[in-house]
Amino acid sequence: MSAAYAQPISDRDIHARVSHKRYFFEKFGITERLLERCLGEALSAGGDYADLYFESVTATALGVDEQIVKSASQGTSAGCGIRVLSGERTGYAYTDNLSPERLIHAAKTAALIASGPAKQPIHGFQDVPVADLYPVPLGGFNLDLAARLELIQRADRAARAFSPRVIQVRASYSEELRRILIAASDGAFASDTQPLCRLNVFVIAKDDQNTTRGSAGCGGRGGLDIFTGSKSPENLAREAARGAILQLGAVHAPAGEMEVVLGPGWPGILLHEAVGHGLEADFNRKKTSAFAGLVGQPVASSKVSVVDNGTITGRRGSLNVDDEGSPTQETVLIENGILKGYLTDKLSSRLMGTANTGSGRRESYQCIPMPRMTNTYMLAGDDEPEDIIRSVKRGLYAVNFGGGSVDITNGKFVFSASEAYLIEDGKITAPVKDATLIGNGPEALKYVSMVGHDLKLDEGIGTCGKAGQSVPVGVGMPTIKLDKMTVGGTGQ
Repeated sequence: MSAAYAQPISDRDIHARVSHKRYFFEKFGITERLLERCLGEALSAGGDYADLYFESVTATALGVDEQIVKSASQGTSAGCGIRVLSGERTGYAYTDNLSPERLIHAAKTAALIASGPAKQPIHGFQDVPVADLYPVPLGGFNLDLAARLELIQRADRAARAFSPRVIQVRASYSEELRRILIAASDGAFASDTQPLCRLNVFVIAKDDQNTTRGSAGCGGRGGLDIFTGSKSPENLAREAARGAILQLGAVHAPAGEMEVVLGPGWPGILLHEAVGHGLEADFNRKKTSAFAGLVGQPVASSKVSVVDNGTITGRRGSLNVDDEGSPTQETVLIENGILKGYLTDKLSSRLMGTANTGSGRRESYQCIPMPRMTNTYMLAGDDEPEDIIRSVKRGLYAVNFGGGSVDITNGKFVFSASEAYLIEDGKITAPVKDATLIGNGPEALKYVSMVGHDLKLDEGIGTCGKAGQSVPVGVGMPTIKLDKMTVGGTGQ
């Protein structure tokens, strides 16, 4: 399948994990005895499992609009979420006060919500072995606002210099350092320090007849060193401005059923939404997914293989451990068109009798974990991207996407293409505007007839929403051809 990205555990990794745990012990006075007591209270009314999720976040955000700093913020937050599982029932309580009294109160509250006949003993804590996918200084980021402000000001200047038709520029930078500690009644004991940053540029262009928009961004689990080379503020600004200017001369997208080529990288968001969510175990356990009960059966063309991989160094969706303290991994979802399995957390794996894929994620300590994607992408094939284009008589080439929606129960999706072109007689011709792709995820994948060798992951800007929770993710795919897809547009 694909290469393994996880790195071996070193002495440095072990030292870092100890330091992660020490942060909560020293800053908030947490002790192993207190953890054991909280878990005991959480299981006092019966229950199969309990866990504690401690979180401390330092966040910075800056925004420039029309060359003026319109927003600047820095803040910290900390809290603990306590969960109790009893059968299919979940009791959950959280507190932003990490005193022993408030933690014990939250544990008792969660216990009463999930009270049940079963009662499990608390096992001795055991460190969870994890990789080191995003090393950061043990002291965290140096919060120098001037250096971060300079990034977005550089982007602003570059976008304005691109063309006199650029009439408005907005640029923003966000960064956080999240520290977590998880202790569970099954003995799991894990911690992590997770950096995350992102730079975005938004441009409006105008001519005599039209006003258009363009955007670009990048990020990942690292620091300011991410924004160099091809990911410099200047390159991002020029890309955003190029997209806006391109749309000024775009023709109306044709409508109807036709061949569609998806470009590499960010178009993987269609795969994420139309297929990925349907492969999360909670939907399948409840039989509300279009993929429920289809493991071992063909759900796509034999050219399609899809994985979810949380172990890629520095990627936005990567994690050393998930939010239940389990190491992340590479999970094969679809292999040569055959559905191989689902993304699971501890609850769904226990109830479904399957392995835990380390996919339990949550937005914050205020939220219950659930199965979520990390970096989800289609594996590369053998076709030349140029041959894929040449094979299309009349169709659409979609390079970038904006918004979209999907119905998990039936797989139906609608996506808007923010950058797309006509393909005529095997050649890319005019840019088009207002193109939408309409289809059904499981059905659409069956029409994949060519898969390029140019697998590309997105630039590190993805955020996934589910049940009111948002988490950072990655997507990707190579150039692919779908022999049939419905395109919505107002052209001929």
